[in-house]
Amino acid sequence: MLKSRNREKLINVAVYFAARTHHCGKIKLIKLLYLLDFEHFRQTGASVTGLEYRAMKMGPVPMELYQEWDALEPDLAEAIDIIPEKIVDFVRETVHPKRAFDDSHFTRRELRLMANLAERFCDDFSKPMINVTHAERGPWAAIWDNGQGNLERIPYALAIRSEDPHAEVVREVAAELEAIRLAHAH
Repeated sequence: MLKSRNREKLINVAVYFAARTHHCGKIKLIKLLYLLDFEHFRQTGASVTGLEYRAMKMGPVPMELYQEWDALEPDLAEAIDIIPEKIVDFVRETVHPKRAFDDSHFTRRELRLMANLAERFCDDFSKPMINVTHAERGPWAAIWDNGQGNLERIPYALAIRSEDPHAEVVREVAAELEAIRLAHAH
């Protein structure tokens, strides 16, 4: 029987980025999750966390986590703290790990991608990351379409570019994995 590790992976990715980047608040974490999931899908045909992303003005948003943010489920609340910090006339939330990162559910590729993202965006606030997540002709931009696609699902398949040398193989793998997931759901 297939067993999903998506929730454990999501929690551990949040712990990982909170521990290895500065200024990791809700928006930065959401952007890092998106970049991780879509890059992993582009390379393998599968996301890391299994989250579904929706197009919003602020960028791609994993709605399940977004809706949970103000009242974390116990498993996520045991792994991270969200600390509000008053900065002049606004409050910035910072995510702090409450436990150590557990790499047991991750592949070497997933760990490498997480390390690359943490290093690349270590000192950035969320604003500079907008240029990356809102990239022209990227998955979010294709769905957002100047607001026409507000709250529409962003298909992972949009991460696969036609010029990628293994695009067709990755699409086939993605289709097989989706068929397995659907069969398992029934």
